[in-house]
Amino acid sequence: MASIATLTVDNTDATAETPALRLLALLEVIAGQDTTFTLQGLAEETDTPKPTLHRMLQQLEGAGWLQREGGGRHYGTGVRLRRLAEQLLLNDTAHGARHAVLRRLVEELGESCNITSLSGGEVVYLDRVETAAPLRFYLHPGSRVPAHCSASGKLFLAEMAPAQRRRLLAHAPLEAYTQRTVTDLDALDEELKRVRRDGYALDNEEFLPGLLCAAVPVPARGGKRSNLCVAVQAPVVRLTADKALQLVPALQRAAAALAAIEDESAEALARSAP
Repeated sequence: MASIATLTVDNTDATAETPALRLLALLEVIAGQDTTFTLQGLAEETDTPKPTLHRMLQQLEGAGWLQREGGGRHYGTGVRLRRLAEQLLLNDTAHGARHAVLRRLVEELGESCNITSLSGGEVVYLDRVETAAPLRFYLHPGSRVPAHCSASGKLFLAEMAPAQRRRLLAHAPLEAYTQRTVTDLDALDEELKRVRRDGYALDNEEFLPGLLCAAVPVPARGGKRSNLCVAVQAPVVRLTADKALQLVPALQRAAAALAAIEDESAEALARSAP
């Protein structure tokens, strides 16, 4: 498990150590985890007494911010916490800057493009700009697609540790959306190895018949795992797999521009912190 900070809220205000702020500090710690955790492990890492921590976890679980996993001994993020993260990404102040990058990418490629994030076992469309071409597949921001048969989803899965990936995919069968959908875990693992090596992924009619998609990750600071991707989608009559590979450099340039926006937002937040 990744290192966990203490639950002390860094604020000189006398009201900083309220129960509500301690719960928020705990949620901040939990949101930074890339795997499930136990009460014992969290208590050891945070130096928080187990009875206190147990009471806090119960409150968060009861409100839907956390959920039990692994036979009840492990905790993971709940639906309510994931929805909050999605809404923050959809509506944050960097949205306009990201949308401008996406719009320029569509102008360059002539096809619909989107920015996505992983939420639970699904890929969420944070933003999308449609092509002016008459034949297109319309997917609005907030739409969800399965991870195992979408280009962005494969990138998110490829960055996970194998055990974490299998635990995520084990909660539901790999549904076959088309005849091209990969539904065997071992076969999917092999494809994800190639995705991790190559740095891009394709969805070649695996989610919707007649639709091809290519995606690349948006680099994260400090070599951390990315939770943003940028992708292009088009009907196969206009975009073949070979042609999609030629668009990868343009996608990577857009991803670098998006990463710069995320870095600027993080730096602005750091400057405003007390």
